[in-house]
Amino acid sequence: MPRLEPLGVFGGTFDPVHSGHLRLAEEAREGLALEGVRWIPAGQPPHRDRPGVGAVHRLAMVRLAVTGNPAFSVDASEVEAERPSYTVPTLERLRDELGRERPLVLLLGADAFGGLPTWHRWTTLFELAHVAVSHRPGYPVEPDGLPPALAEVFARRRLASPDGLGQAPGGGIVTFAMTQLAISATQIRGIVARGASPRYLLPDALVDYIQRHHLYQSA
Repeated sequence: MPRLEPLGVFGGTFDPVHSGHLRLAEEAREGLALEGVRWIPAGQPPHRDRPGVGAVHRLAMVRLAVTGNPAFSVDASEVEAERPSYTVPTLERLRDELGRERPLVLLLGADAFGGLPTWHRWTTLFELAHVAVSHRPGYPVEPDGLPPALAEVFARRRLASPDGLGQAPGGGIVTFAMTQLAISATQIRGIVARGASPRYLLPDALVDYIQRHHLYQSA
């Protein structure tokens, strides 16, 4: 059988999506030799407070943000499902769509990875996909900084090279350093709420969208 290129899977609240998200996805695509990255905005994220704006707006902003990059695609299924968005059911759906052999790579930041043991059916993730963890340059992910159960899984499943992602549909863990951009969705929401401009923290099209729809403004 021909070798199947790994597909990145990037889920999140994206409230709003910003340049840090975009850079993570692009550096993962290049550094891990991914065929592309599928963005999956959460409809109802179960692990955090209610998003600042509704799922339809967050989905629209992700679509605007990835326009022009043919390697990026957007999956609206979690938004359209109108139920809590859990990663394992989403990966199971992707497996039904893409087949059992396609390598899938779940993209996570280091903080999200550290909280993995609190996720719904977290150990099942590795039956469905690889996990790629981004970290700051010079600050690699180390087992000593992880919860014990995750540290054991990390040590056992860590791949020596991203080349291993294409050798199996899932089950491995890789890490990669990414350019650090001091940008957060919380920061952007605060800037907009006080009447300032978030320009250059996210694409201009999103700045215009936020202004046009009066999103994140204080009461």
